[in-house]
Amino acid sequence: MTSRSSRTTARTSPEARAVARTQTLLPGKDGIGTVRRTTLPGGLRIVTETLPSVRSATFGIWAHVGSRDETPALNGATHYLEHLLFKGTHKRSALDISAAIDAVGGEMNAFTAKEYTCYYARVLDTDLPLAIDVVCDMLTGSLILAEDVDAERGVILEEIAMTEDDPGDVVHDLFAKTMFGDTPLGRPVLGTVDTINALTRDQVARFYKKHYDPTHLVVAAAGNIDHATVVRQVRRAFEKAGALTRTDAVPVTPRDGHRAIRTAGRVELLNRRTEQAHVVLGMPGYARTDDRRWALGVLNTALGGGMSSRLFQEVREKRGLAYSVYSYTSGFADCGLFGVYAGCRPSQIHDVLRICRDELDRVAHEGLADDEIARAIGQLSGSTVLGLEDTGALMNRIGKSELCWGDQMSVDDMLAHIASVTPDDVRAVAADLLGQRPSLSVIGPLKDKQADRLDEAVA
Repeated sequence: MTSRSSRTTARTSPEARAVARTQTLLPGKDGIGTVRRTTLPGGLRIVTETLPSVRSATFGIWAHVGSRDETPALNGATHYLEHLLFKGTHKRSALDISAAIDAVGGEMNAFTAKEYTCYYARVLDTDLPLAIDVVCDMLTGSLILAEDVDAERGVILEEIAMTEDDPGDVVHDLFAKTMFGDTPLGRPVLGTVDTINALTRDQVARFYKKHYDPTHLVVAAAGNIDHATVVRQVRRAFEKAGALTRTDAVPVTPRDGHRAIRTAGRVELLNRRTEQAHVVLGMPGYARTDDRRWALGVLNTALGGGMSSRLFQEVREKRGLAYSVYSYTSGFADCGLFGVYAGCRPSQIHDVLRICRDELDRVAHEGLADDEIARAIGQLSGSTVLGLEDTGALMNRIGKSELCWGDQMSVDDMLAHIASVTPDDVRAVAADLLGQRPSLSVIGPLKDKQADRLDEAVA
């Protein structure tokens, strides 16, 4: 058993000190918003965006691993591992990790998705070296002790229980299962009570060793930073951990391939004694690399992306049938989802489903009016810019772009793509996507007669 007091000394070969490759991906304006990438000889990529006008910096490390990389027996391992990397390294205990960032008023967290995991810290620009040292230490030197695995098991089971208490969250997991079935994309990111109880320390440790190689990682930093300084500090941290010894290593490429979703007309009902019925009505969408994603974004905004959207107006404003109603899209490497969510009184579920289905069918056959499309383009453009107003959002953008696309797109180019969407583009996507037969997921206390009628919504 490894103890926290043990320490290995890593030696760096002369080859590992080879010159790194640095590129300017986005030049920015007057040095503001410049995005650079450096690839180290060990296959680690470092991307930064410089914003001299702020006093903060956000540092993150993205791992090319998510719940879709798990076998059925390992369901939940990626998220379990996310927790365990905060539990201690050769240099720091769990308390040392949290106290170091707390002591400078920073914030540190992580999140796991179906195709990636991210660990990050947001601090004052002067404290960036500390954030780099702490986060890099977590990613390269985690001990994954058996006692920590056992202790954290209870925490994760409580997190699953907390999620289960929120049917508005659970219904989205149910919809993924409805669409993808018993596949990695259809299983919950958190895992299940059974899989979490069955996971062992050795299984999690092997998962860590396999997926946290530097070639699977992207370092991202944004704020009042200097690219060369960040590269130097990250390189030093990884070399001290002995993580950059493979001089022939190259970064993994973004996920690709094609997964066809043929699910249609499926209904999944989870009967629970809740105050509301929670529904998701949806169908296959587009992969995140599909050129039609820009038109889909405009369509989604017009349909259910705000208070002026069709679904909000029809379901909430005109009829008062729901407090929360919206549409959303999820794009993966090779497929996607489009869904409409609503929470309503169980007695009104069929009225809500009928209105939502009628609107989807109407837009599929008639399209949207030009003024709706123009308004949606304006809303989407504004929200895109406003969503990038802090260093955390900038770090997320450049880190995810490098990991998922292998490239960077400027905000101006993003806005140009949105602005170039035509009414014909939106109508074509609406006909293609909304013309499909939907599937339905429901959580709520439905009586037998109500449950029997759910098939009407997907007929």
